[in-house]
Amino acid sequence: MKLIFFNNVNLDSAHSSIENDTIFSLSAKLMGRHLIMRNIATLNTVYDIKSIEIPADLYLLNNLIHQHFPSIDVTLTQTIDTFQETINHNSHSRNASLGSDLTRLKGPTSSIRIPSNSILHINAEGELVIDEINYPWDFLKSVQKILDMEVTSTKVSSKAKISKTSILEGPCIIEKGVVIDDFCKIKGPAYIGENSFIGMGSLVRNSIIERNTRIGFNCEIGKSYFAGNDKVSHHNVILDTIVGQNVWFGGYSGTANVLLDRRNVRYKVNDILMDTGTDHFGSVIGNNCCIGASVIILPGRKIPSNSQIQAGTVVKS
Repeated sequence: MKLIFFNNVNLDSAHSSIENDTIFSLSAKLMGRHLIMRNIATLNTVYDIKSIEIPADLYLLNNLIHQHFPSIDVTLTQTIDTFQETINHNSHSRNASLGSDLTRLKGPTSSIRIPSNSILHINAEGELVIDEINYPWDFLKSVQKILDMEVTSTKVSSKAKISKTSILEGPCIIEKGVVIDDFCKIKGPAYIGENSFIGMGSLVRNSIIERNTRIGFNCEIGKSYFAGNDKVSHHNVILDTIVGQNVWFGGYSGTANVLLDRRNVRYKVNDILMDTGTDHFGSVIGNNCCIGASVIILPGRKIPSNSQIQAGTVVKS
């Protein structure tokens, strides 16, 4: 079986809306695994992938794929193929619950095509599901689905240290090197990556925190994604938010996630305010940002990568 990654026709606008370097960079991970490598591994549990074709602008994936899947051949293509075939659900042992952007060519030895901006997973019925990620709220929804489906029991590394006064409620995965200080609560499903630290009195719920992230004391992290190597000082509240890599938060800062009128949050994409379809949505914070103390980021705001937000700022636009 040949796997073909293609750039969706909407990918350019999608990149501007989801901070491509935050979510779909080569270093981006989901529960400790490279995002695209995770997709390949998921697909390989259903089909026997022999070769992969990737767009030329993703050439850096070549070495990464060879590193993780040395037996799979990789080729580059200059073309963007948007042709879509009818999915033949009866040609394979498992059904596929897939959007129109995934095309399976007919025949048992044919090809599968998936957009590069996507997340694959297996649902409770054993079906292969693709979530196409065009906007940040798509990504957070997919994160919650993956937590619900894949984190079904508590697994704590023998090399993690959890205070006796802390509580693990609900299923969670705690990787090696993690330290959870006194009087914390981890409310699952949740994932805490290698060598991360959760400070005294903090609450982490329904979130993915990738490796080397430090959460200070008396913080609340809810339904959020941290890409890794982030540092959050004391008394921060971060809700329904995507945080890129190497982000620093000063104390007493937060991301608001609900509007005062309780309407759906809107998010600016290419200077157009879009309805996110949800009344709970925080922020998208790019890589390498510094957020000063006592900063409040209002719902639906984007902080571009490499930004510095001065202490005491209310981010309104």
